[in-house]
Amino acid sequence: MCGINGFVSTTVSKEEKTAIVQKMNKKLSHRGPDNDGFWSEDKIVLGHRRLSIIDLSADGNQPFFSNDKRYVIIYNGELYNYKELKLELQRSSQGSNDLPYFFKTNTDTEVVLAAFIRYGTKCLQLFNGMYAFAIYDTLEEKLTIARDRLGVKPIYYYFGKEGFLFSSEIRPIIHSKIKTFTLNKDVLSEYLMYQTVFAPNTIVKGIKMLMPGHFLEFQNDKASVSEYYSLNKFSTSLNDLSYLETCKKVNELLTQSVQKRLVADVPFGAFLSGGIDSSAIVGLMSKVSSEKIQTFNVSFDESEFSESKYAKLIATKFNTEHHEIKLTPKDFLNQLPEALAAMDHPSGDGPNTYIVSKATKKAGVTMALSGIGGDEVFAGYDVFKRMSKLHKKAWLNTVPLFSRKAAGYIIQKRKKSVSANKIQEILSQNKINFTSAYPLNRSVFTEKELSNLIKNSNSKNQINTIVSTIPQIKNYLLSAVSLCEINTYLQNILLRDADQMSMAVALEVREPFLDYKLIEFVLGVSDEKKYPHTPKKLLVDSLGDLLPQEIVNRPKMGFTLPWQNWLKTDLKLFCEKNIIEFSTYDFCNKTELLNLWNGFLNNEPTITWSRIWHIVVLNNWVKENNVSI
Repeated sequence: MCGINGFVSTTVSKEEKTAIVQKMNKKLSHRGPDNDGFWSEDKIVLGHRRLSIIDLSADGNQPFFSNDKRYVIIYNGELYNYKELKLELQRSSQGSNDLPYFFKTNTDTEVVLAAFIRYGTKCLQLFNGMYAFAIYDTLEEKLTIARDRLGVKPIYYYFGKEGFLFSSEIRPIIHSKIKTFTLNKDVLSEYLMYQTVFAPNTIVKGIKMLMPGHFLEFQNDKASVSEYYSLNKFSTSLNDLSYLETCKKVNELLTQSVQKRLVADVPFGAFLSGGIDSSAIVGLMSKVSSEKIQTFNVSFDESEFSESKYAKLIATKFNTEHHEIKLTPKDFLNQLPEALAAMDHPSGDGPNTYIVSKATKKAGVTMALSGIGGDEVFAGYDVFKRMSKLHKKAWLNTVPLFSRKAAGYIIQKRKKSVSANKIQEILSQNKINFTSAYPLNRSVFTEKELSNLIKNSNSKNQINTIVSTIPQIKNYLLSAVSLCEINTYLQNILLRDADQMSMAVALEVREPFLDYKLIEFVLGVSDEKKYPHTPKKLLVDSLGDLLPQEIVNRPKMGFTLPWQNWLKTDLKLFCEKNIIEFSTYDFCNKTELLNLWNGFLNNEPTITWSRIWHIVVLNNWVKENNVSI
């Protein structure tokens, strides 16, 4: 796991490019404390920061060159099937002139490069892993950048008159100072609605994020982006499998995914909350590994609602070396400034991941497995049931619009809540269906509320485009919800936060639920077999007796960190300062934003802390990173 960056330009001198990439590399030092590498030619400079996971020797340092020195690669990630590919590449390719590749290291980096040399960008179809890499062909003077299928590892780029810059994080590009970067007001509404910005856009104007399953080629001052993979094209040809056969296949694919992700030359462990997802990962790790598994549970609560007792139950069952890291809410609050400083792209979430990652790294682990993705793949969120119920209420469209609007306003008046506001907005739409209702699922504000806060708000943002491209196939509505969750919330909040917060402390996180073969299979399972009559029923049934009933049937946890109180007490001055400053920007309706803040302080039921915090985070991030308004 590493940090990569580079600069291609014909207008900036080699010396200037080198100085800029060195500066960018320094900004990525937290991602790779083990080695710092550079390579340059007249037009291009590449930089690399290394966090050693596989082949800890100096052979794995980068930039890395092909045997004939024609190709140079910088690589961030892990290729889980690199050993199988290596065997294939050591042989001649049948029916072609491809000669065996002679490997000089035990790294997966060299396998990626060898596969690219033999197959070009078609090699991406062979890869199973999480990665972002750049390969430069010195003969054709062509740069190729690629990102993994699910978007676990990020890559950002800027292309302007100064040249083409790319990096594992946004901040090195901003701090390169090749130009003054400004807030991307075109996506401001999207950020306020969803606490993030959906790729390929970012909160910074001109800086893009390469989409998952895409590669970019840069040559002769021209950039082209191509798609090589999309989950949306899933197959529904599994109807002939019985439920028992389906469960057996899920177990097989998830077990294989866990096994692949245990390859490392450093101490590793697993995050263990005691929920179904993390418990399943730990159980399968114990099943396939000959080593004693280290598990990590960070608890903030000593009450009966604490999750730690469930984590201990799993740790005992699978005989793990368990680390319960007890922190008070005050401990968390004290570390919050660190978490905010580690934030590469503003988000309404993230500090939790930073605190857990920091505690895990401190315990001596460099790689940890996580249960991220289980809810999205196995219908773990309430939205799966909500969209299913809505689908059965198509009759609502036969009710005149004015009647629906009237009913919505009555509900809104009787029940002062965020959910009532969303119901009112759904009932007020011209047509009620999956495409029109889903974007409200994770929205922080309704469109009307947003238009009050921001001048010229553009609530018809990219999530509408994303949802409109999701295939809605009969009997596969839950798969459509999964795809929406993966393409929006998972990729643009959970994975981005997991990467930026774990790599801030040089911890690699791997997610077995995000193996593309597993996801493809589960997407092809019909609603009848996948509906969560009980929590994540298909996953639980597939695991057999692996999980104790206490975990499967555990009650909902009632304890959360006291954010609602913190924003009114310990964090009040910090929040108020940022809210007031944000309200002065020309795109804000100052009075409405200050009314929102005062309404929150006065305990209005529809104004939760999550409607305030991401605005505070954005303003703080913009100031800290010298982004112009």
